[in-house]
Amino acid sequence: QVQLAESGGGLVQAGGSLRLSCAASGRAFSGFTMGWFRQVPEKDREFVAGISRSGLRTYYADSVKGRFTISRDNAKNTVYLQMNSLKPEDAAVYYCAAGYKGDVMTDGNEYNYWGQGTQVTVSS
Repeated sequence: QVQLAESGGGLVQAGGSLRLSCAASGRAFSGFTMGWFRQVPEKDREFVAGISRSGLRTYYADSVKGRFTISRDNAKNTVYLQMNSLKPEDAAVYYCAAGYKGDVMTDGNEYNYWGQGTQVTVSS
């Protein structure tokens, strides 16, 4: 079992920045591929970014490429999502997820564990 807890969400003006954190406890964190997803009401969950177990490989949704950066610190059992140049359309509940099925996973169904989410609101 892995428990995930997101933090760092909040209200920010368009063009601003936020850094989300996801702290993991339980099984060895370094054995999991980590991902960030987001969801707004009445829409499907959307992949945002992913990072391999080692942290050497990262991948992003086109909508956030160049603005968001995912990183991880395996010594601290934490994955981060640095979000810059935020837009109103980035507003959502952001979830982190952990999975062990592969190093590149953009489908939420491939992940095994999920956090409770943190709200990001972007004012225009």
